[in-house]
Amino acid sequence: MFRKTILIVDDDADIRRLAESALKQEGFDVLQADSGENALEILRTTEVDAVILDVLLPGMGGLETLRQIRSDRALNHVPVIMLSVKSSEIDSVVGLELGADDYIGKPIRYHELISRVKSVLRRTRMEQAAVANADRLPFGDGEIDLVTREVFYQSRKIALTFKEFELLALLVKNPGRALTRNEILDAIWGNEYALETRTVDVHIRRLRMKFKKAGSNDFLIESIRYVGYRYRGHSPALA
Repeated sequence: MFRKTILIVDDDADIRRLAESALKQEGFDVLQADSGENALEILRTTEVDAVILDVLLPGMGGLETLRQIRSDRALNHVPVIMLSVKSSEIDSVVGLELGADDYIGKPIRYHELISRVKSVLRRTRMEQAAVANADRLPFGDGEIDLVTREVFYQSRKIALTFKEFELLALLVKNPGRALTRNEILDAIWGNEYALETRTVDVHIRRLRMKFKKAGSNDFLIESIRYVGYRYRGHSPALA
């Protein structure tokens, strides 16, 4: 089995050193960056399996670095775990909506960091296996391309955030099934992360707005009162 490479991005050398030591003890190879600019340079020249990214960085902040990772087709598949001394829900929701896969508060508990890294790598393997089995998911007048991570409606491309894409694909892969908000949180954000279920509602609302703007008057994702959401259409790819 190939060793996984983790990139640690933090301007605190002590945090980078301790995180590197903990990860190496678990068999990971480790790279370090002290800024967002340096991190992007490494990501564009080196194969990296996951990124541990501090929110508060000098120059380009962590959220902007995350935004650039997710907007780059060559990098947007790389899982990202955010670090922050701030623990408010607003900070975590912003990071997750930009496409972070997980979020850890400082001071870091390194056994928890290892657990989160292994979790996102495991989810990534599962997602890659799913992509290998089905490249495209038709839904109504639209189509989801799981390889390029693009969504089209009536041949028009709809720009989605990382998590909006994940949410739409999850629902379309489960036609007719009512998924609870907690099931959606577990599938998209991981069951190790404590996040309020209203985050799901926010993402659904944004998806509806984007499809309505694209000319769709029938979104096909319906709310199930007191439960969650369901894709009520039929997915030929899963027939």
